[in-house]
Amino acid sequence: MSDISKVIKSISEIVKFDSSQQPPLAGKPFGEGAAKCLDYFLKLAESFGFKTVNYDNYVGEVIFGEGEEFAILAHLDVVPAGSGWTHDPFVGETDYINNKIWGRGTMDDKGPAVIALYCLKALKDEGFAPRKKIKLIVGCNEESGWECIKYYNEHAHMPETGFSPDADFPVIYAEKGILQLKLFFPTEEKIFGGERPNMVCDYCEAVAPLDKDKLKRYNLTYENGKVISRGKSAHGSTPELGINAIAPLLLYLGLNEMHSLLFEDGFGLGKFEDVTGKLTFSPNVIEGGAVICDIRYPATYKKEDVLAAIEAKGIKYEEMHFQLPLYNDKECELIKTLCGVYNDVTGKSVSPVAIGGGTYARALKCGAAFGPEEEGEENTIHKPDEYITFEKIEKCLNIYKLAIQRLCG
Repeated sequence: MSDISKVIKSISEIVKFDSSQQPPLAGKPFGEGAAKCLDYFLKLAESFGFKTVNYDNYVGEVIFGEGEEFAILAHLDVVPAGSGWTHDPFVGETDYINNKIWGRGTMDDKGPAVIALYCLKALKDEGFAPRKKIKLIVGCNEESGWECIKYYNEHAHMPETGFSPDADFPVIYAEKGILQLKLFFPTEEKIFGGERPNMVCDYCEAVAPLDKDKLKRYNLTYENGKVISRGKSAHGSTPELGINAIAPLLLYLGLNEMHSLLFEDGFGLGKFEDVTGKLTFSPNVIEGGAVICDIRYPATYKKEDVLAAIEAKGIKYEEMHFQLPLYNDKECELIKTLCGVYNDVTGKSVSPVAIGGGTYARALKCGAAFGPEEEGEENTIHKPDEYITFEKIEKCLNIYKLAIQRLCG
């Protein structure tokens, strides 16, 4: 699979669709862009000779082989572009000088989805006869609620085992629990910011009087009667990689207690930690006194542990979204095989890891997230100027192809 020019072209093309969640249209539950993106992907698969199914623009699948089912779960929806880009997020700019494709979704998760499809094509062209029925399932609502997976479970059969190319190498054996809460604070301040609960807020504004000293102290600007705070977006599971624009505005407005609870571990959640890591708490969307917080809690804890800490401070809340943690035995066949594949292809000797992100792997009885990110790389997922390198594409082609051969051959 040394010639990757066609894969590069397909990734560049699929990035052109703004498949972030939009208001529903007739027959298009997540908007026009997501439906067009799914149609592009399935038509590409059909051109390779695969059977495909479109489940009413919620989710699609590509089928290869017969027998016991095996899933490769990816998603075609993306988070909003956000601000701060120097490359257009929906052009699919191919940079042959730096050997990159720029655009929202190149790494999360359109690029890996396309790579997985080309791996199936390569195996098919080589005459590989899988002993399992491989289902490459592509959802359109992973970033905003998983309605795609719910719909798939209602209209098709989800395999018990598989992997999702939507996290990190060498392989993810555990994922933290995910809890998104809307917290209600007693304030009448007109403050607004954030686009998605799982994106660190990079822009926030408040209607408030001008105070030049505070403006300078908190590095804010004053525009058209509003105090403006600009930060840096990042994935909600790694808030330390971003700069939250809400925090300095709370201090400007004198909402110190609110700031302490949200940004200074005022709920005492920082002590929650196990082998899957520490709890992360990221307030990402604000409208007045209502703040949506993205919480990733360690796999051996319970949702009730988090809620008890919130309730102890007398803060009212509404549960917006919840996913149980994922925890696999590091010695199970799936984890050992996937980790072995990564080590064999790269020549490394590394062990399975745990993450705070949530992937489709938890939709399976025995599932694991498997790439494409690697330790030491620049992380641009959910950030401006997201990109995938040609080197990454080629490496993933080799890794995913071998993984499919070993697990389904």
